[in-house]
Order: sequence, then C-alpha cells, then structure tokens
Amino acid sequence: MSEASPGNSGKFLAFAAIAEAGVGLAMTIDPARVVTLLLGVDLSGAGTLLGRFFGIALLALELACWPGRPRGNNGSRIFEGLLFYNVLFALYLAYLGTLGRLWGWLLWPAVAFHAVVALVLVSAWRGERRTKAIGK
Repeated sequence: MSEASPGNSGKFLAFAAIAEAGVGLAMTIDPARVVTLLLGVDLSGAGTLLGRFFGIALLALELACWPGRPRGNNGSRIFEGLLFYNVLFALYLAYLGTLGRLWGWLLWPAVAFHAVVALVLVSAWRGERRTKAIGK
C-alpha cells in the first residue's frame, strides 16, 4: 500500500471533515432520522437527546480539526472547538431544563459547569490577546 501524497491526503482530510460535519449537523437537527437511516431502528426519548449531544460534540471536533486553517502556537483550533462545545452544551441543557421541561439532579450543575468553562476559555483568550498586544 503506497502513501498518499500530501496533496491527496489534504483532499481526503477535507472530504472527511466535510462529511463528518454534515453528519454532526444532521445529528444535531434530527438524530432520530439519521439513526433510522443508518441503523434501521427507531430512536426516541433519551436516545434523541443523546443523539443531539453527539451531534454537538461532532461539530466541535470538526471545528477543532478543520483542514486548511492556520493552527498557531496557542492551539486556537482546539480552543475554538472547546468553546463551541461548552457554549452549545450549556445552551442545549438549559433549553431542555426550561422549554423542554426536563429535570434531573445534575442538569443545572451541568449547565453551570459548561457555562463556567466557556467563560474561563473566553477570559483566557482575552488575557492572551492583551498580553500579545502589550508585547508588540
């Protein structure tokens, strides 16, 4: 088996990233349909909620791994993926607790945790930007 040239591997990576981002978006919007088309089984209740969690996580992973974007020394793509993940998770859990009328002992602590992680990430990013601005 021969190794793919860098040009071809970049094309394969771009194709895989686009395909997986599409799956992540589809799982976030309508996980029941995706699971039915993929596995031929019905998905309902908690399975639908977990499917959306999976879709959000997959979208965050794709944001962190998207090809062709400059990485930088600070791991900015990883930062963006983690921020996206925590913001969407906090918002989705809060939606489930309010409009979705779901409740469990860990729901609101989980909302708070993901919101705090997102705020800490934004604070670290702002501090890093200030440090870079002062250093110039």
